[in-house]
Amino acid sequence: MADISEANIGLGPFLRARRAELTRDQVGLPPAAGIRRVSGLRREEVAELAGISADYYARLEQGRLSSISEYTLAAVCEALRLNADQETYVRTLARKPAIPMSNGDMTVDASTRNLLAHLSDVPVLVLGPYLDILGWNTLASALFLDFAQVPREHRNLVWLAFLDAQVRAMYLDWESVGRRCVAYLRMDAARNPNSPRLAELVGELSARDRDFHLWWTSQTVAHHNTSGRKRYRHPVAGEFTLDSQIYQRAETHETTLVFLVPTPNAQSRHAFSALARIAASLPESAAPLGDYQTRT
Repeated sequence: MADISEANIGLGPFLRARRAELTRDQVGLPPAAGIRRVSGLRREEVAELAGISADYYARLEQGRLSSISEYTLAAVCEALRLNADQETYVRTLARKPAIPMSNGDMTVDASTRNLLAHLSDVPVLVLGPYLDILGWNTLASALFLDFAQVPREHRNLVWLAFLDAQVRAMYLDWESVGRRCVAYLRMDAARNPNSPRLAELVGELSARDRDFHLWWTSQTVAHHNTSGRKRYRHPVAGEFTLDSQIYQRAETHETTLVFLVPTPNAQSRHAFSALARIAASLPESAAPLGDYQTRT
């Protein structure tokens, strides 16, 4: 099992990465005299902008504070010019966590299984913590692969995008997809940074894919709760574009439904006709599942 520390989740690494990206000019400070030995802002410069002592900020970056006030946290976020997603990430880490993820095995509930069984017009995925794929419909199997034949520990959207050659080749804008997957995973990880499942996943991806390792260590974060558009090249259906619509279960924040909707054009209609034929020919094992369990 990978060391949890390899996941590199914490306020310190994130704050240092953001500090290194900023210049004095970007935050309204005058040019510094002499040669600077560090890239970005110094700790004392961030402390000055946030209105706190340099020692206090240093202890914050080093993880030596047991708690931090909302006022101070907001001041640090403003000093580092964090966007909304970055600020959410920082606040989630700081509350350690206010909304814990499940400690046991997760399954797809009966109502979601029923939904998957009756949705046949568009591909649908059910995602759990860390973008683990908990369920799917047959059209999703026709689009990507027969998920039932994938080992459970590899039924993960990020793992497949980086390490499965068939899935990776489908994305025409693979770099954009890969970067977003990493950003989504890091945001999700903030809610349970000490998870063995997370350490296992990040450890394997970092060891096997240089791009993942580079983007993961860049500390980029983003919410996986908005729509997006991706271009695909399917070996049978050809090239087409899908819009993803994301719906999160509000009561748990742990289960997300992803609907992949074709853009309204002849190319997409033709592609979906081909996918429907593939779905109709899939074995029973590719039917919607609800028995997948994931360790969190």
